Amino acid sequence: MNSGLIFDVKRYAINDGPGIRITFFFKGCSLNCAWCHNPESISKDIQKMYSADKCIGCGTCVDECPKTALTLTERGIITNSELCNMCGICAEVCPTGAIEMSGRMETVDDIMKMIENEQIFFDQSGGGVTFSGGEPILHYDVLIDLLDKCGERGIHRTVDTAGLVGTEKLLEVAKRTDLFLYDLKMIDEDKHKRWTDVSNKKILENLQKLSKTGAEINIRIPLIKGVNTDDENIVKTAEYVSSLAGKKKKVNLLPYHNIAQKKYTKLGEEYDESGMGEPGKELIDSIVAKFNEYEIEVVVGG
Repeated sequence: MNSGLIFDVKRYAINDGPGIRITFFFKGCSLNCAWCHNPESISKDIQKMYSADKCIGCGTCVDECPKTALTLTERGIITNSELCNMCGICAEVCPTGAIEMSGRMETVDDIMKMIENEQIFFDQSGGGVTFSGGEPILHYDVLIDLLDKCGERGIHRTVDTAGLVGTEKLLEVAKRTDLFLYDLKMIDEDKHKRWTDVSNKKILENLQKLSKTGAEINIRIPLIKGVNTDDENIVKTAEYVSSLAGKKKKVNLLPYHNIAQKKYTKLGEEYDESGMGEPGKELIDSIVAKFNEYEIEVVVGG
């Protein structure tokens, strides 16, 4: 049976498409954005997250680990990655939630049960289900199965994608999707490589091809001062968006906030914020005005 690696499920979501929704976050991403606020979404593997400030040093996890991969030190719990098999027993027995496992396999049937349990909220609010990530299209077979089953039940389907996927797969997903939330970081390819580790050439090409299908698309643009808020990028982005086929696309501007530091610490990773900043209201207003010049509907947030 098809299974996908999920790292989070958000119920009563109101910013991932119309109405009240349930959003599933698939693990694994094609990009490695420097500002990512869900760093646990990037890896395609199950990961362990540890909060030293929650650890009371009881040693229960050390005693219960079947691989003797854990050691209690003055700095807290240390995991030997060569011994750890990510079984998750340490997280299960931890009394304070200091250890968490990011990522669990869920079958299509189990996901559909969660969706169907929320259907009363969809019916009352015009909501539905959103598949996000990471990159949900990396879980293509599972995603197609879920989209088909939701379609059979008349449930509104939204897919949040960064667009760096095979074009044929994207267009197959489009046949089964009511709304795309399409992430667009910046236009300049060199800057895109610098800040996300990958080229945006395929992303832009896929957005053009997706637009030609008549798909409903909302474009999401993160606003990071020092990265993509300069006039040149904003103007080129507005020009690009306004040139896309089909009806005018709505743009959601997502101002950057440094809220992910703790997650990086939990993963044992460094977070380098150099060169990135939060855009102020004046800067955001000026960017909205530039998009409006191209008759593009803009929403800040969402």
